Amino acid sequence: MSELITAQQEAELFVRSGRASKQTVRFSPAHGKLPLLVQIHAWSAGCEMTDKPTEDCVSLKSDGRTPTNGAAKQTLGMIHTHAQTLRRSFRRAAKNSPLSPGGKGSKVTPKKNTPGDDCRSPSPPSPSLSSGSPSTSPPKNIRGFFQKKEEDDADVPSQKGVDLKRSKTDPNFTATLLQRGADIRRSLKFRAKKDKNDKPESLIPVTEHVSEKEEEKEEEEVVVEEVEEAYTLPELPHTPLSVMQINNLIQMEVLEEAHLNLLALRLEFNQEREECDEDSPMELAKKEKDLSILYGNLREKISIIVRDSNSLPSRNKGLLVHVARIIQEEERRAEEPGGLQSSWTEVWREAVAEGVQVKVEKVHLEPREQNPSWLAVHLGLLGKAIVEDLENVKKELRPSYPPSFKVFSTYVKSYHRVVGQHLKKLERQVTEVKDLYALLNYIINSYKSEKIMGSLSLQPEMRDESADLQLEDDFLKQLKEKYCCKVKEDMRSSLDRVIELENKEVWKESKTPVEEEGFLNSHINMDVWTQVKSNASNTGRIDAQLEKKVISCCLEELKHFPKRFEAEFKRHCSGHFHWTEYHITYINSFGALQEHMEGYRDSCPNELEGFRKEVKLLIVRLLQDLEDQFKEDVKPYLRRMMTRKWLTDDEDFQKLHSRTELLSEHCSQMRPPHAQELVNRLHYHVVREYVGQLMKNNYSCKNRKHEKAAAKIRKQWSQLRDLFEDMKSTHEWLHPVGDDLSDIITQKNKADIKNHLQPIVEHYPDFSKKHLVAVLNFRGLLRGREHHLILQKLAQLKKDLGNAAGDKNQVLFGDMQVTVNTNCFSSLPFCCLNLLLPNN
Repeated sequence: MSELITAQQEAELFVRSGRASKQTVRFSPAHGKLPLLVQIHAWSAGCEMTDKPTEDCVSLKSDGRTPTNGAAKQTLGMIHTHAQTLRRSFRRAAKNSPLSPGGKGSKVTPKKNTPGDDCRSPSPPSPSLSSGSPSTSPPKNIRGFFQKKEEDDADVPSQKGVDLKRSKTDPNFTATLLQRGADIRRSLKFRAKKDKNDKPESLIPVTEHVSEKEEEKEEEEVVVEEVEEAYTLPELPHTPLSVMQINNLIQMEVLEEAHLNLLALRLEFNQEREECDEDSPMELAKKEKDLSILYGNLREKISIIVRDSNSLPSRNKGLLVHVARIIQEEERRAEEPGGLQSSWTEVWREAVAEGVQVKVEKVHLEPREQNPSWLAVHLGLLGKAIVEDLENVKKELRPSYPPSFKVFSTYVKSYHRVVGQHLKKLERQVTEVKDLYALLNYIINSYKSEKIMGSLSLQPEMRDESADLQLEDDFLKQLKEKYCCKVKEDMRSSLDRVIELENKEVWKESKTPVEEEGFLNSHINMDVWTQVKSNASNTGRIDAQLEKKVISCCLEELKHFPKRFEAEFKRHCSGHFHWTEYHITYINSFGALQEHMEGYRDSCPNELEGFRKEVKLLIVRLLQDLEDQFKEDVKPYLRRMMTRKWLTDDEDFQKLHSRTELLSEHCSQMRPPHAQELVNRLHYHVVREYVGQLMKNNYSCKNRKHEKAAAKIRKQWSQLRDLFEDMKSTHEWLHPVGDDLSDIITQKNKADIKNHLQPIVEHYPDFSKKHLVAVLNFRGLLRGREHHLILQKLAQLKKDLGNAAGDKNQVLFGDMQVTVNTNCFSSLPFCCLNLLLPNN
């Protein structure tokens, strides 16, 4: 009653304010005569009150006259003051009343009919009438419309208590009038302040505004509460609506009313089925078909509502309460005939998944031709959409369901499944490493991180939920394999681009290699190492095991790079002006690349060893090319050593020395391990070839020219030794050979030669008789008794020294070819040899 009076007060204020010319306020005829106080205020407001039982309304009309300024304001002030006083009184009474649905601590529960209740009396409240749910269902008015004729024909005395509770008037309309009344009061106050001629109207205390805000806050808090699990089904109508009417209710989303009538129709069907005789099977089959169609339509409508609920939470919030109760009731009646066989809860879950699918498909996806980062952008937007939707489910949808539905958990699991299927579709479009990386990173890291499923806004609900995507079997494994294969392909393409870039910028342009820290170098090693390191480090952020596979793939592909590079280098740079510099540059570069790759020995030892082997072979071949080139360059100069021209001309030696100096400069630009190796090998070659000319019997010194020859050997040898020492050759054991041979050659007295044999035998154990004969021939001592004694002395020294001689692994003379005939008959005249023939 208090609500009705308050509504009327708001209406009269609304009319008096001049803001509307006419407003109709509906009251239930079941209320009978209105209290005198209400009629008086209706009359004072200039309203017409109708008593027609069929027209359940009070028409508020403007009298069309403009009151005088003073009288109108005085009357309006009195009405306003009285209305405020009445409204506060009734609000306090209603607030403290346990019957008031809006009062604190109140709880709306369905009321069962007593045996004395009339069959026409409205059914008890909807199953949705719990704390925080709407006070009643709008469908009651529509139902009343369909049953209007029956109610008009019935002659049953109205019961006041029941009528107040089950009024046909929509209670939400009362709330609307309350809100409009508050707006009118504020408008009137605002106008009163502007009118300076009028007396100032007393302001409403601040405490009233505070209390109103508190009440609004309490109402909002109540809305957030979840629907209770337990419920009581309202009484079913004795006579259900027609099939067409029920179907119309379903299409109009008046679900509660439709379901109650559908249950009544189902009950009627079951009763007729039990009482069925042989004369009415067709009628029963028709009714069963009608039930099936109506249930199918109801289920379809529920699926649509649930599917769209996360897209239109405000619109579907009230409907979801009825949806939940319908599902609960149908699950409870699953074994009864007349319903649908499949699970309603499962249909609800499928509808939730469809809504999630719609959300996911709405996320913007650019064509990859328009945006190279199309997938990364899409996944970022997808994560944001997931978080926003789950926040909406948590705040807006979950309060509309009973706890048993586990709404938040259902949506989370649906996202796990739907997003997994969505990523499977995206994977078919991915062709680049960066996109595969983005997909793997999203699955393994991003999806379960604080950016999406681990978001603070989804806590604490997500603590008991799994954050892992629901993927098909072996999908992640296949995705990783595809990623590794693509990394390997990209690695090969990158290495090919390195070769192409080197050819374009260096070889074709005859560009001089860059010198860094005193060594020739190129960008090759850094380019290759950066590519491998980038692949490894990026993958490491996803998965440690995947990182090892990626490193292995890179090293496998890198294993073939040295040979491919060498082939292209020789094809483009054969006979090039900077041929030597390029060789040294790539020896340094590949050596540095090998050192960089050593960091992956623990991860992929076998693959690294295969790569190291190929790099080592390449460096050996490059060094061999440099050695062969040097040998080819100095070969003509060395061939003319120890000849008549050599004795009188230093040109060939100067060219040999100059070429060796150039080699020294080149070796200084080569990194130590390989430079040392090359210098040692070339040092050995020069010594062996220089000394080896003595063994070829190209010249024999006569007329004391052996002294000049010995002095020249000593001088040249000193220059060569100094040069190789500057090049930091580690073959110091080669240094004494020149001086040892000079000492033998320079002796004036042949007999003194025997005394200078010991140093060379000690330094070079492989110095043999044939080598000594060749040296004696060069000195000019070809035969005679002294010649024989010198050879005997050598034999004795070698026998005496035995193992005490130098390192036998250091071979110098053993590799020299000797062309001198060491036979004992070599010095005999030809006529003497002729006598030794068999026929003479």
